Amino acid sequence: MTAKTIVRELAEFSAGVRFADLPAEAVQAVEGHVLDTLGVCLAARPLDTSAMALRLARGWGGSQDCSVIGSSDRLPPASAAFVNGVLAHSLDFDDTHLPSVLHPSASVVPAALAVGEEVGCSGQELIAALAVGYEIVNRTGMAAYDRELGNSIFFERGWHATSICGTLACATLAAKLYGLDAEKISHALGIAVSMGAGVIEGNRTGGSVKRLHCGWAAHAGIIAAQAARAGFTGPAEAFEGLYGFYKAFCGGVFHIEELREGLGSRWSVTDLFYKPYPANHFSHGAIDAALRLRSSVELNDIAEIEVGLSTSTLRTLAQPAAAKARPQSGYHAQFSAPFVVAAALLGGGGLGVWLNDFTDEHVRDPRYLDLAAKVRCVGDAECDAIFPRQFPAIMTIRTDSGKVLKAKVMANRGGPGNPLSAEELKIKFNANAAIVMDQAAADRLADGAMNLHALEARDLAALVRGDAPVKA
Repeated sequence: MTAKTIVRELAEFSAGVRFADLPAEAVQAVEGHVLDTLGVCLAARPLDTSAMALRLARGWGGSQDCSVIGSSDRLPPASAAFVNGVLAHSLDFDDTHLPSVLHPSASVVPAALAVGEEVGCSGQELIAALAVGYEIVNRTGMAAYDRELGNSIFFERGWHATSICGTLACATLAAKLYGLDAEKISHALGIAVSMGAGVIEGNRTGGSVKRLHCGWAAHAGIIAAQAARAGFTGPAEAFEGLYGFYKAFCGGVFHIEELREGLGSRWSVTDLFYKPYPANHFSHGAIDAALRLRSSVELNDIAEIEVGLSTSTLRTLAQPAAAKARPQSGYHAQFSAPFVVAAALLGGGGLGVWLNDFTDEHVRDPRYLDLAAKVRCVGDAECDAIFPRQFPAIMTIRTDSGKVLKAKVMANRGGPGNPLSAEELKIKFNANAAIVMDQAAADRLADGAMNLHALEARDLAALVRGDAPVKA
């Protein structure tokens, strides 16, 4: 008997998942991450890139089936998912899976919301599809995690696994919501292997293209599912083949057991890290450390701040050193360890550092720049041993008056080892939603997201668009 290909195994799993199969903690996690993602999308509405994405999608034309978050606009499903995916990833405030270093919700939630609204599924069906999407994105990312290297092979080769693996997940969940059988889902997934893309250089040296990545993953995944529904087919050995997915992206290196073990019994959505701060997740341990020390030091007495980080993250957070000390924009400041440390010592919104710390005005503020110039980032062996299962940091502040202050963060805030409470998650959501939405509308949306299992997909859609009172 011929062994099943990976695509077929994943497709049969995906086709078979029902809401009743999910443990309560997985359902609660899905609803929590939907809430978190919606809040991040609302906070991103005023960005110039959000307006660009909406104009771009409007220009594509088509039906008006699906909602844009925080807007009265309606677009075709792939177009709505594109815009919402851009919103979800634009602030670097979206959740993370470790150690794959993926941002799953920013593509899977927009894709599921769009197709769920299009087909008119129940909230329970939407949750089941989302749970499948999280499994596909996280498992395909984890298969390329190099244990000896302690990092993702995607990342080491310059790929943005978030958008690449996100495309696979969005294709699978969309095909499931379209009611396709395992055969058709396998073709949707096989087609999506040819559609995923994303290069991570923008993290290091700038450009706004990274904000497109999750929107394009959601768009491409839905198109892959629609192509399979129309009769297009994908390769049977799309993953393990001689010229398959892991050969093309990872040089043929992957761990097949990550795709198979515990499939259907272990749900990775419960392992996701929420982001308490709107900055590159690698920097969150440093923010935690700075917040711990903030009340113990006079800022004008600081002589030097040494931040020990995982060595591999220095390329993203600390190099080139001169540019990181003086970011060119608020967006680029989110990828600068010196600047985020300054923000943690000077800021205080949201859960300690918030969006108003990363403005173009602040990157020209002498208070932030003077502190950032005092930050020196170094590779640390203790952090290397933990990364990327956590994003640790060891901070030492030396003062002109001779004091030495230290803080060690081995489990950064927001993950299973140091979780956000339900109250903290709501604080984050409310702070984000308040940028564009009245409190009453935000409360209705939060209640809907956290009780998605009792709603219809179109009920939630009515809450995310202009049907709910939105600030001008």
